[in-house]
Amino acid sequence: MSGNSFGHLYCVTSFGESHGPAYGGVIDGCPPGLELNDADIQKDLDRRKPGTSRHVTQRRESDRIEILSGVFEGKTTGTAIGFMIRNEDQRSKDYSEIAETFRPGHADYTYWQKYGIRDYRGGGRASARETMIRVVAGAVAKKWLRQAYGVEVRGCMAQIGPHRMAFKSWDGVDANPFFCADPDMVPVLEAFLDDLRAAGDSCGARVNVIAAGVPVGWGEPVYGRLDSDIAAAMMGINAVKGVEIGAGFASVEQRGSEHGDELTPEGFASNNAGGTLGGISTGQDIVVSIALKPTSSIRLPRRSIDKRGAPVMVKTTGRHDPCVGIRATPIAEAMLACVLMDHALRHRAQCGDVTPPTPPIAGRAPR
Repeated sequence: MSGNSFGHLYCVTSFGESHGPAYGGVIDGCPPGLELNDADIQKDLDRRKPGTSRHVTQRRESDRIEILSGVFEGKTTGTAIGFMIRNEDQRSKDYSEIAETFRPGHADYTYWQKYGIRDYRGGGRASARETMIRVVAGAVAKKWLRQAYGVEVRGCMAQIGPHRMAFKSWDGVDANPFFCADPDMVPVLEAFLDDLRAAGDSCGARVNVIAAGVPVGWGEPVYGRLDSDIAAAMMGINAVKGVEIGAGFASVEQRGSEHGDELTPEGFASNNAGGTLGGISTGQDIVVSIALKPTSSIRLPRRSIDKRGAPVMVKTTGRHDPCVGIRATPIAEAMLACVLMDHALRHRAQCGDVTPPTPPIAGRAPR
């Protein structure tokens, strides 16, 4: 199967299935000399892993990272960083009833039609457990970006189902199971998710992710635009059905006099562009928002067909998130960090010695 790698200079390759023995990955292109150990990565894996609250799947996985190569005496060597995360709590029997049919909203049907064979256990390769590999690569990228450029990548939940959340502070985002930046909304969300699970149904979510401190100048014109690469990376996350950069779809209702971010000697007057112009970073915050669809695995009966094309009713059992967006924040952070590191390396390779005469008006100068 092709399509298991992403990135150009910072390149990530993954392998594994949800109910196989393990997931693994290779990170190519990380510069040498970065101090790196298991703990740097494990904290982000723990934010993403299942079983952390009653509102997510109760599959019990430690998701412990095993670094196999590319790190010596606590520092990256510049060679490929190989790693593995073992699966520990598979219950393949939960999926025996769907071996001959296709779950609505899942990749079951498309995998079968494309390959003529599929691993139906937990979705196989299409499982969201694969996002562990991105989180590992993102943790490395976040540390390198922070040390090399002072870039900080953070995310939070903006909406679950009909419940929208105002941003109040980053302080409490990791202190609740929803990555919510408004602690007053946590009891509301808990009650909503409890009712949703009891009903056997699911809902979607919206996650915002921001990169602060990005220098001006990252990104390539036309075919290697920073915003298009970010959008592609975000759309590559399981269940994502929409991506916005900056004002996004709200720009449809804006006028040019409102949308265009005015420049002043003190900085940009607004950030409707989301930190990119012409596919190149402006030095402002990179602002991204993603929409995740409702979980497709639900207990309510749904119409489908079996492998012969005959009509059937499908009801999914097993352990599933009533809202896949709850654990998506660290994944979105990871993908944004990976894209930014890739573009930082690409910019450094071609334009690292460029010193424009005009001082930057926002953020820091390119390096």
